[in-house]
Amino acid sequence: MHIFYTPDIKGGVYELSEEESKHCIRVLRLNTGDEVRLVDGAGGMYLARIIAPNAKATLLEVVSAEKQYHKRNHYLHLAVAPTKNIERIEWLLEKATEIGVDEITPILCQRSERKEIKIERLNKVITSAVKQSIKAYHPSLNPITPFASFVNAQEDGQKFIAHCMEGDKKRLKDDLVRFSKYTVMIGPEGDFSTSEVQLALQCGFNAISLGKSRLRTETAALQACFELNYLNSI
Repeated sequence: MHIFYTPDIKGGVYELSEEESKHCIRVLRLNTGDEVRLVDGAGGMYLARIIAPNAKATLLEVVSAEKQYHKRNHYLHLAVAPTKNIERIEWLLEKATEIGVDEITPILCQRSERKEIKIERLNKVITSAVKQSIKAYHPSLNPITPFASFVNAQEDGQKFIAHCMEGDKKRLKDDLVRFSKYTVMIGPEGDFSTSEVQLALQCGFNAISLGKSRLRTETAALQACFELNYLNSI
């Protein structure tokens, strides 16, 4: 069944945005009486029926609603240094959304190659992945944040920093408190600097290893995302 993102839905009769209406009528060629699913990004999954098809403003009648649809048993905040090639970050956001992530913060590190991002464009990638993977929760995407500001602002839950330096590092499976809130930091391709790692440790982050291979930024972030979701599902 076709899914549309409707963050301002309240129930009753709902009017699709012009963008979603155009996709509904001109691309999918849906018509009066056809049923669709609506997600509000906050856990609401709605069954709705088209009552007035229009390429600019399609009207829907909400038939039923389910709250906290497929709510996960943990909260994952992924903090990642954006790569120089923005398509690799777009790929990460798409796949992490499909697997399961709640919040993403692009972080600005000493060795960052990209210092700016386009939030609107990246949010569209996330929204598309939400609909494709039939999720009712829309991950939040924060503005790009300096490293020091980020680590000093994180207070609750388990906090991890993955880096490639030698030293005492555990695997996630050996240091995880299940069904909790997690913040995981992944650095740029040149890795975090020594001073950044030291600051993170001082702020209560635990150093972790994601395996013996040296992974690209987006691969490391997805690996952490997968491991945390898997460890909370067994």
